[in-house]
Amino acid sequence: MKIVIPGGTGQVGHVLARHFHTQGHDVIVFSRTPQPAPWRIVPWDGLTLGPWVGELEQSDICINLAGRSVNCRYTPANRRAIFDSRILSTKILDEAIGSLHHPPAIWLNASTATIYRHSLDRPMDETTGEYGGNEPGAPDTWNFSIDVAKAWESAFFATHTPQTRKVALRSAMTFSPDPGGVFDVFLSLVRHGLGGTNYPGTQFVSWIHEIDFIRAIDFLIAAPTLSGPINLASPNPLPNRDFLRILREAWGTRIGLPTATWMLEIGTFLMRTESELVLKSRQVVPGRLLSAGFRFTFPDWPSAARDLVARWRSQKFPV
Repeated sequence: MKIVIPGGTGQVGHVLARHFHTQGHDVIVFSRTPQPAPWRIVPWDGLTLGPWVGELEQSDICINLAGRSVNCRYTPANRRAIFDSRILSTKILDEAIGSLHHPPAIWLNASTATIYRHSLDRPMDETTGEYGGNEPGAPDTWNFSIDVAKAWESAFFATHTPQTRKVALRSAMTFSPDPGGVFDVFLSLVRHGLGGTNYPGTQFVSWIHEIDFIRAIDFLIAAPTLSGPINLASPNPLPNRDFLRILREAWGTRIGLPTATWMLEIGTFLMRTESELVLKSRQVVPGRLLSAGFRFTFPDWPSAARDLVARWRSQKFPV
């Protein structure tokens, strides 16, 4: 198959490109900053039509992951970059795909599980989940992330594409042992004795193992009746205190300095990022995947944490 991945140079894009390339598919990644890779990298700006449009002609799959990293402070300039890089790239892809004689049969577009409200009381699936936005006491940064998610999906579904099935990937944190990924960040805290409860500790963590993320993408590609929003998350989110305790156990340490909210705010400020990642309760479950018959290899965090730690160690300290 010919698989085009706009914005595929980040962690998740690399995971998918590597998977499809290993399977022998023709992988083309669109990037604002082309760099050497085992697959083809085609330059684009995510804003205007260009020679890259020809790569989509007679392609089988488009997986759009374009968007500026949210690992930053939400300054006005960064907010504009986060918003524009997602919405404008989705709109220009919509225009490009609409112009093709032979468009891809399926277009998977990144979205985010943070579209749902801060949830301590019940899980959020695609049918009964409640969108967030302007809940009493919610920080402005949380509302911004939700506004971006809503606008992103609105841009994606705005135009009917009769020859191209559309799926919005409402992904939780995707954990792989690769350097610089989100799992690497959490494990770094544990390794340095800082992986204690992020108070209050009752906020839920939604996550998905990279193997299940890849398998879910393959499943969606092969399931012609599935379209619209799909939650990509383990069926078992868990409270922050349990999430970090299990990760400490997988690493082999009981020591983890607890972190109060004010400490998190200072720490994330110094790290030039936001505290939303650890303070907002994301209790997201994959209702539509489970109903369609998808079965997770790593449905529970203990087995996933042990596998990820073991693979991280094998990459860091190869025998």
